[in-house]
Amino acid sequence: MDGSGIVTAFLTLLAIVAVGIVFDIIGVAVTSADEVPFHSMAARKVPGARECIWLLRNAERVGSICNDVVGDICGVVSGSASAIIAAQILQNFSFTWPKIISLLMSALVAAVTVGGKALGKTVAIGSCTKIVHGVGVFLYTLRHLPDWFPGKKKKR
Repeated sequence: MDGSGIVTAFLTLLAIVAVGIVFDIIGVAVTSADEVPFHSMAARKVPGARECIWLLRNAERVGSICNDVVGDICGVVSGSASAIIAAQILQNFSFTWPKIISLLMSALVAAVTVGGKALGKTVAIGSCTKIVHGVGVFLYTLRHLPDWFPGKKKKR
């Protein structure tokens, strides 16, 4: 961040905050989703359905990792990033009250994070089945990625 420009640093900061919000949405969706629709999908061999069932059966661990671990890491990293951006702004521009820039950066990061997570939780609860299925398809894709490339096939 220190060697990048202010715009790049802001975009990186927004990406870090977005990762925290997305993982919070996933954690809430997994803890609030019902397993029944995924059994139906698994019976019809819908890609990602088995992964969804695994996610829901491990909802406590998945929620803890998504909400607590990734959320806390993103919070600490975004706080550090906002401090670096504030320092860059102070180096490039002259302000009479440098503490105001630090406060504004902290307030901006906090507002986007808290507002994004609040909105995300509402979306996660309302669309938990779609979100969990999206994560399941993503995990299915990662697991079957080697099958899509020519060469050695792994044994199952």
